[in-house]
Amino acid sequence: MGRQVEETLKPKCEPPDFSVDILRFIAIFLVILVHSSGFPYRFLNPQITPMDVVNWTTVSVYDALGMMGVPLFVMLSGALLLNPIKADEPLRVFYKKRLERIGLPFVFWTVVYFVWTFAVLGWPLTFFNIGQGLLTGSYYHLWFLYLLMGLYAVTPILRVLVKHLDRNLFRLLLILWFAGTVTTPFIHTFTSFHFDPVLFVFFDWVGYYLLGIYLVRANFSRSKTILVAVLGLLGAVFGDWVVTATMGESMTGYFHNYMSATMIIASVAFFYYLTTIKPNRLENRPKLNRFVQWISQNTLPIYLIHMLVLVTFTNGLFGVYVNTLVYLPLIDVPVFAVIVFVTSAAIVYVLKKIPYVTKLVG
Repeated sequence: MGRQVEETLKPKCEPPDFSVDILRFIAIFLVILVHSSGFPYRFLNPQITPMDVVNWTTVSVYDALGMMGVPLFVMLSGALLLNPIKADEPLRVFYKKRLERIGLPFVFWTVVYFVWTFAVLGWPLTFFNIGQGLLTGSYYHLWFLYLLMGLYAVTPILRVLVKHLDRNLFRLLLILWFAGTVTTPFIHTFTSFHFDPVLFVFFDWVGYYLLGIYLVRANFSRSKTILVAVLGLLGAVFGDWVVTATMGESMTGYFHNYMSATMIIASVAFFYYLTTIKPNRLENRPKLNRFVQWISQNTLPIYLIHMLVLVTFTNGLFGVYVNTLVYLPLIDVPVFAVIVFVTSAAIVYVLKKIPYVTKLVG
C-alpha cells in the first residue's frame, strides 16, 4: 500500500485517544437510517422511468451508508473490550459487568416486543412463534443483543490472543477472516458450485470485533481511508445495480450485506477515519457536546426502542402516519430517520426519569 499508509502497531494499547461519543452518535444514526430506507422501488418492470432509477439509486446509497452502523458498534466494542491492558481482568468481574449492562434490557425488551407483535401487530400467538422469538429475538432488530452476548462470551479468550499476537500474525488472521468470510457467500450466490462452508470456517462478527482493536493500534493515512470508505460504498451501490439489472431483483442486496467485501472495506475504512477524531473535538461547543455525550450513553435503549417508533409511524398506528417514500427519497429518507432518531431519544429521556425503569430500558 506504500510507505505512507503502511500500518505500524503500537507496542501496547492505552485508553482510547479518539471520541467514543462521536463514533457512537454516528453509528446509532446510521442504524436508524438503514431501517428508515428499505428498498421499495422496483428496478425492473415494463413501466420503469428515469425517476424510478434515481429513486432506487438514492435509497441504495442510504441503505449502504446505514449498513455501516452495526459494524461500527462491533468494532468499537472490540477497540474498548479487547484492550490488552484488560487481559488480566477476572472472568467473574468481566461477565458481571456485561450481565449488568444487557441482562435486564434483554429480558425487558424481549417481553415488550412479544407484546407488541402479538397484541398490536396481530402476529399469531403460537408456541412456535414464541420459541422462534426466544431463539432469534422477539423482533428482528433484537438479533444484535444475541450478537453482543456471543462476543462477550469469547472476549476473555480473545483478550489473551490479542495480547500475545505479534503484528504479522494478527494481520494474517484478519486476512484469512476476510478471505473466508467473503469467499463462501460469493461462491454460493454467483456460481453453481456447492462449497461446504465448514471447509473454511470463520466467525463473521468476530473478525469485525478483532478489527476494532487492530485499527486503533494502526497508523494509516486519514485522507486515504475516507477515500477507501467512499469507494467501498460506491462499490456496494454499483454492484447491486449491476446484479439487479442482470440477474433480477431476487439478488438485490448482496453487496449491501454486512459480510460482503464492499461493506467490510467501507465499514473498516470509515471506522478508522472516525478514530482520528479527538475526544476534545466538541469542547468549544458545550451544548452540542452534552447532547452527543447523552446520546452516546444511551445508544443501547435508543437502538432497542427505535423500531417501535419507526413501525408506529410507517404503519399509521395510534393515528400517527409518516410515509417517507411518497415524494423524494433523497430528502424524505434522512428526514424520517431524524424524526425516528429524535423521537426515540426523547422517549428514552422520559423513561429514564421514571424510578426503577433506567436499568430495564438499557
